[in-house]
Amino acid sequence: MAAAEAAVVSSSSLETDTALVPETAGTAAATAATSPATAAAAAVAAAARTGSEARVSKAALATKLLSLSGVFAVHKPKGPTSAELLNRLKEKLLAEAGMPSPEWTKRKKQTLKIGHGGTLDSAARGVLVVGIGRGTKMLTSMLSGSKRYIAIGELGKATDTLDSTGKVTEEKPYDKITQEDIEGILQKFTGNIMQVPPLYSALKKDGQRLSTLMKRGEVVEAKPARPVTVYSLSLQKFQPPFFTLDVECGGGFYIRSLVSDIGKELSSCANVLELTRTKQGPFTLEEHALPEDRWTIDDIAQSLEHCSSLLPAELALKKSKPEESNEQVLSCEYITLSETKGEDDVIKSS
Repeated sequence: MAAAEAAVVSSSSLETDTALVPETAGTAAATAATSPATAAAAAVAAAARTGSEARVSKAALATKLLSLSGVFAVHKPKGPTSAELLNRLKEKLLAEAGMPSPEWTKRKKQTLKIGHGGTLDSAARGVLVVGIGRGTKMLTSMLSGSKRYIAIGELGKATDTLDSTGKVTEEKPYDKITQEDIEGILQKFTGNIMQVPPLYSALKKDGQRLSTLMKRGEVVEAKPARPVTVYSLSLQKFQPPFFTLDVECGGGFYIRSLVSDIGKELSSCANVLELTRTKQGPFTLEEHALPEDRWTIDDIAQSLEHCSSLLPAELALKKSKPEESNEQVLSCEYITLSETKGEDDVIKSS
């Protein structure tokens, strides 16, 4: 804008120079001041001012980014893992703020903390709760809070991952299963129940994810059944072999295990075809989850302000430590401005 304004002023001055007016000492000086060489110098100066303003703007954005603190939600698409999406978010924010840059890498005490509160499968989409700044201390509560999903199951096929991304391990007939059959068994999976987690999961054995061990071809024993809670469960649609469920559950619950168990209960088998998390804690997909085109410093600042009213006042003051239990995985990144590398679960760069 400054360069454009300078060009307009320069052009206007040059037009005045061509007017037929008596030349005086003043007009001669004006003519000299608006000669092509001087105009070029003025343009360079204006460009320099613009560059300086841009640097000031970037510095202001970096300061604003480092001041962000709280919990908000983003819309995770199908494809990337939760950790990969968090890296993408972090990179967009750092790029917008012009970080890291030489003037900022010297300030090693300035650290951007960002993490997510609850892994969402790479094949799933929906709400992913993100903590930034001191908000990372609030993420543990997101793990145990309620979540809501829309799941589309497919009868007649079982896979090793319990969803459509895995290899088919078994096929059984499903043609005699009716809508009434499915509705009749859902009560068995509602309330406080026991559930065996899937082998392909973020749960760990000897410090390594079960899914990683499985992909290596290692023999992995299933974790024992554990208590979980299903607050509500209903059948939304049945069009064989597909059935759609609306599930609200507590922390540590696996939709893939639920769909697989429903298939077994119906004397068939089933896997998850599509999975969408529509709600996590107070954050809903429609109202609060920011799509990627709104992953900007200003949009996140506005979202943090809006979302702060959704959380209990005491939660913001709670200084909880990340869960170290293998049953629930808390992924946090601690990113300094001179960051050079990172890891999936916990990133501590310096």
